[in-house]
Amino acid sequence: MPEFVIKLADERGHVLEQVENAASEREVRDRFLQQGFHVYSVRTRGLMAGPMRFGRPRLKSEPFIIFNQQFLTLIRAGLPILTALELLVRRQRNEAMRNLLQNVRDRVRTGEVLSQAFAAQRDVPKIYTTTLLAGEKSGNLEEVLARYISFQRLALSFRKKLLSSLVYPSLLLVLVVLMLVFLITYVVPQFATLYDQLGSQLPPLTQFMLQVGLFAQTYFPFLGIGALLLIFIIWRWRQSESGGQAMDRARLRLPLLGEIWLKYQISIFSRMMATLLAGGLPLVPALETAGGSMQSRLISSAITQAAHRVREGRSLSASLEETGVFPELAIEMVEVGESTGALPQMLISAAEFYEEDVETALTAAMSLIEPVILMVMGVVVAFVLLSLYLPIFTLGTGGITNRGGI
Repeated sequence: MPEFVIKLADERGHVLEQVENAASEREVRDRFLQQGFHVYSVRTRGLMAGPMRFGRPRLKSEPFIIFNQQFLTLIRAGLPILTALELLVRRQRNEAMRNLLQNVRDRVRTGEVLSQAFAAQRDVPKIYTTTLLAGEKSGNLEEVLARYISFQRLALSFRKKLLSSLVYPSLLLVLVVLMLVFLITYVVPQFATLYDQLGSQLPPLTQFMLQVGLFAQTYFPFLGIGALLLIFIIWRWRQSESGGQAMDRARLRLPLLGEIWLKYQISIFSRMMATLLAGGLPLVPALETAGGSMQSRLISSAITQAAHRVREGRSLSASLEETGVFPELAIEMVEVGESTGALPQMLISAAEFYEEDVETALTAAMSLIEPVILMVMGVVVAFVLLSLYLPIFTLGTGGITNRGGI
């Protein structure tokens, strides 16, 4: 979804500026006006807009989960929220987490509720602040926090499993690229010098490879800068709504990995919705929160469309089906959950099913991708070496003629 920078003030006059995901500027403005804020301005974060945040400490998942576990333990022991925050600030070693908690503590000290204090922090996920708000309204903050911690632990564990399965193929791919760069920018020019000294007429294949090597060696700094600039432009374009959706559609078209990626996103959405609904959040706000928290812009846009249809009176299963993004099995499980009144439990079952399916499919895909990478590497290296050594083989059979006609 598009990102908007909103500047607002609360009922005590505290001026805040934060980034929000929404379908339009009007939606962002209306959302905060309904909460009682005074909105000064709303502006779009464009393709090249917004802070780059290079070198700034980022809020990581593990320290945040550990904080919430400690915070839950302290408030269960009967400590007031402000006292628990002050204690955890003193014990915090992570710089980003400590700065965040200090700001939250100061806001709570001035009278803000916990959810509002965390909502003012840019790096805090929206699902967390919405979960806190639901817990505060229901008077059951401890149970809601426990559900959120359980959700985050499962999500983090699943993400680690996926990343660990991608380590070896990624290293293999990096080594292949480095080896090709070394061959083309160093080895090939060495052969060019050798053959130039021989002064022989070379085969067309060898001439082509030597020209590629000399060009790469001469313009390597410019090629490197150009590649980095292209990566930067693509990365910034991906931050925009159109760019993000285009990248997501390209992922879906990938053989093997496209379906795995979609199932992974569906599993995240299912667990997120189950957590929000079990915490007492109504269906439409839960959909809006889940949609704004999804990393995939395509899935996020589909969830937002479904939320609009549900608000108009349509069922959740029918609304998700009309987006054309969600798999048929997921829609059927949601429909069963709606008809039986056990939607959170059915969403958890869907998440567990897709998580297991993703692990199995990813293991099978990696077992195919690794040999393919090795085969491609072997073919390319063989082509380069053959083109370089072809004149030597021809020389052995008397096939090379002197450029001067000798």
